[in-house]
Amino acid sequence: MPARNRTAVLAASLVLAVSAGPLAAPAFAAPAAASATADPCTTPAPNTPAAPETPQTPHAPDADALRTAVAGLPDADATAALVRVGGTGGSWRGSAGVHDLASGRKADPNARFRAGSTTKVVTAATVLKLAAEGRVDLSTPIQHYLPGLLTPDFAPITVRQLLNHTSGIQAGDGWGDSFEEQYAHRFDTLTPAQVVRSAVAKGPEFCPGHVQDYLNINYTILGMLIEKVTGRSYAAEATRLVLRPAGMRDTYFPGTDPRIHGPHNHGYQAVKKADGGTELVDVTDWNQADRWAAGDMISTTADLERLLTSLFRGRIVPGPQLEEMFTVPSRIEGATYSAGLQRFAYKGRVYWLKSGARYGYSAVVGGTRDLSRTLVYSVGSTDAKGETMNPVAQRIALAALK
Repeated sequence: MPARNRTAVLAASLVLAVSAGPLAAPAFAAPAAASATADPCTTPAPNTPAAPETPQTPHAPDADALRTAVAGLPDADATAALVRVGGTGGSWRGSAGVHDLASGRKADPNARFRAGSTTKVVTAATVLKLAAEGRVDLSTPIQHYLPGLLTPDFAPITVRQLLNHTSGIQAGDGWGDSFEEQYAHRFDTLTPAQVVRSAVAKGPEFCPGHVQDYLNINYTILGMLIEKVTGRSYAAEATRLVLRPAGMRDTYFPGTDPRIHGPHNHGYQAVKKADGGTELVDVTDWNQADRWAAGDMISTTADLERLLTSLFRGRIVPGPQLEEMFTVPSRIEGATYSAGLQRFAYKGRVYWLKSGARYGYSAVVGGTRDLSRTLVYSVGSTDAKGETMNPVAQRIALAALK
């Protein structure tokens, strides 16, 4: 399955199947990319911020429904689940499943895990903080900051268009599309620079600002931008500007290290055997260097909750720049992504969220803008990169957002 479709499905980790039931298609789907030849690169109209959201009446999480949602683990769909539901009406914390299948020990509720594309929230916040400091102009083309990175085939692409996935840059190459291909290279290093070169070689997919196509490549290039304007590593700047102010003491960026340091539960992938059966392969150790600023972060549910509340309260990014995280390109039909987040409306509420997945781990961080309801979870999904939503994750989301 193409990378953009996998990520769209992962963004659906907070999909509640709306009213169609558990077998419904994901509610969050990436808009189809338009043809570049049919779309001349004229200047699109400016975005308009979303209308103010109606304040919600606080109510306590449904503890019974949440306990039921995580009951019975491990099962065929997940080996563990760590959940934090919060808000002005109260909070609920829970965990279920096992630390690892061999020992059968209880899952550590404070465990670190691969947070996948929730990394993009940190990357976006870092860029926006640099914008607030006057070191980055969101309306300036990336070609100005990183001359020579893109070929002359590319029209000017602004920093903002990278943030909201409207750049038109195609996906970079990885180790392959299948689990088997990628697993064979799990200890090898594919650098961000190699990924970007492979993407640039394909040329533009569409004119910037005219289509929204969620792809990791946008945030890989934003990582390069951060390093260029600060003269320091992405990890150092993201830690200085976002992790430390948010109090995220258990979050870090592993680089080429395949291990998860500190307490963590093991992750597994279900793999079909030659005899037709299924085995669970331990995928805990994996070099994530190619995901970098787009998805290599290791975190905890407590730290992701701290990130969400600190951001939404304006403690990390100042108000004018923070508005970018709540602004979806209004001129693009079907667009749902802002700078680092995704907008999702359900039962009269608007949630701003980000999902993420690496083999063995699925995660979500999200909530209402007024923080009347928040949700963070990590599910030890046995098919984290699958085409359908993990049933355990769906149960958690349905229970949390009642």
